Amino acid sequence: MICKVAAFYQFAALPDYRELREPLRAFCAGLALKGSVLLAQEGINGTVAGPGEAIEALTHELAHGDMFGGRLNNLELKFSTAETMPFGRLKVRLKKEIVTLGDETADPTRQVGTYVDAAEWNALIEAPDTLVLDTRNAFEVAMGTFDGALDPGIRSFGQFKDFAAEQLDPTKHRKIAMFCTGGIRCEKASAHLLARGFAEVYHLKGGILKYLEEVPEAESRWRGECFVFDERVALGHGLQQLGLQQPDLQECGLRERDKDAARDE
Repeated sequence: MICKVAAFYQFAALPDYRELREPLRAFCAGLALKGSVLLAQEGINGTVAGPGEAIEALTHELAHGDMFGGRLNNLELKFSTAETMPFGRLKVRLKKEIVTLGDETADPTRQVGTYVDAAEWNALIEAPDTLVLDTRNAFEVAMGTFDGALDPGIRSFGQFKDFAAEQLDPTKHRKIAMFCTGGIRCEKASAHLLARGFAEVYHLKGGILKYLEEVPEAESRWRGECFVFDERVALGHGLQQLGLQQPDLQECGLRERDKDAARDE
């Protein structure tokens, strides 16, 4: 059975996030959905899979239903497919952050970098004065990245702020274009850099997944595969499932415990 996969997030004030956990878990379970959803005071972040009508029911409830009361009306949402169910079970977890950076000053609801649509991304990263920055973990970068992008060499996103403090300088790096898988890490990273005085910070709206979905392969500046945090492992242009095997992962230095830790960032 072909499954529909929904990846979604939004930074939004959810002071009642603890009380939302069980209603959301029960709603997803009732639709036979599987996957992982993180809830925190700062918002929601998740990827779930199931029948198309079940995915439609969930996304409608998140954006328009009574459960969240209209607070998720700007949900960043992407759809793809999987040849088989890419998750073993359903998890709805409570976290301090929906993506872990560890910087309380980085609040995307107050300030965030300039969004760049996939159609405009090539022109931005080809400009000679642009520093192109991959904000993902080292094993993800090893599987694929954009031409000329800087790899921060981090094992978890929480190390990004240390990399920025040691390697980036607002007086030298005046124009930064960053990207990640779906956009959420760049929301936090751009807020962090802006708070540190960087002048121009751009990020790819919808992330690599949106770029691979919308930009024709003949025009693409992406090289390699895009790692995803489920059993599909990697996607290519058109969000085609590539089906990498365990030896491919080992060549990229990815151990199973690294993958599990990164999924729950």
